[in-house]
Amino acid sequence: MIPSGLELLAIPIFIGGVLILYKGSDILVDGTSKTAAKLGVSTLIISVLLVGFGTSAPELAISVGAAIQNDSGISLGNVIGSCIANILLILGLSALIRPIKINKGIIKREMPIVVGVSFVLLFCSYANLFEDLHIFGGIIFLILFVMFVLYFVQCASKEKNKNKTIKSEKTSKNILFIVVGIISVIIGAELLIISSVTIAESLSIPTFIIALSIVAVGTSLPELAVSVMAAYKGESDIAVGNVLGSNVFNILLILGIAALFIPLNAVASINHIIILFAVTIFLFPIVYTRHIISRIEGIFMLVLYGIFIWYAFFGYTYFI
Repeated sequence: MIPSGLELLAIPIFIGGVLILYKGSDILVDGTSKTAAKLGVSTLIISVLLVGFGTSAPELAISVGAAIQNDSGISLGNVIGSCIANILLILGLSALIRPIKINKGIIKREMPIVVGVSFVLLFCSYANLFEDLHIFGGIIFLILFVMFVLYFVQCASKEKNKNKTIKSEKTSKNILFIVVGIISVIIGAELLIISSVTIAESLSIPTFIIALSIVAVGTSLPELAVSVMAAYKGESDIAVGNVLGSNVFNILLILGIAALFIPLNAVASINHIIILFAVTIFLFPIVYTRHIISRIEGIFMLVLYGIFIWYAFFGYTYFI
């Protein structure tokens, strides 16, 4: 939050955050597509491995930081909320801007992995692997994460051998664009979160609502900026790969690290984990139908996200 007496800086900081997010995502998308072309691999591979990891940095900082401070609610809730926002809010908004064409590789490779990871989270939660055996559960998730990374590195190696590289700018220059882009969207997101919280508190909005809405969505702003910009530029693989890669990183890496510190009390949040799994499964018919996420489907996904937010705020009182 902005220090007391400097609240008037909130609006220019908010505008600055938007501008940094815009430019950072622009640089990141360009750097990703050029790096993929230079290395002879698909933008999907680069998006899942590099961009997905980079845009998950806010979730990593908040969830692991909360775990170190013994706050399991924030650690788990931030990851679940961000993953749901990634699918419904970010893909929905991206499709609204421009229908997203689905690469066959996503159907055969990325989607089964994301669904499988969501199922593992649900199974481990029911099996109480994040309670008394939380360290064991964390180790399992981290092992699965290493396997995931090694698998995609192998996929990238195979694609590189099959495809021709493009002789243009140096690879190091394009990777620098990716790094600068990731740093920019993270800084932009942080500025937006800080300024938004300050504006909300000045309007006397309860801190619970601030934490539930602004902070949860705020950690997904890097994914949002990158995927929306990618959709606008017609880079569908980046738009989708960023989201799916980020969800795998969020669940396996971030929850894996957090579980090493504290029990995550996943049983208490089982309803939201079930919702995450259902939302992930929901993507299958959309992806398989004409291999495109249309504007109408994007609107439907945004409506579903609105219903989820309603449930997060008010729905619980109807089910107790």
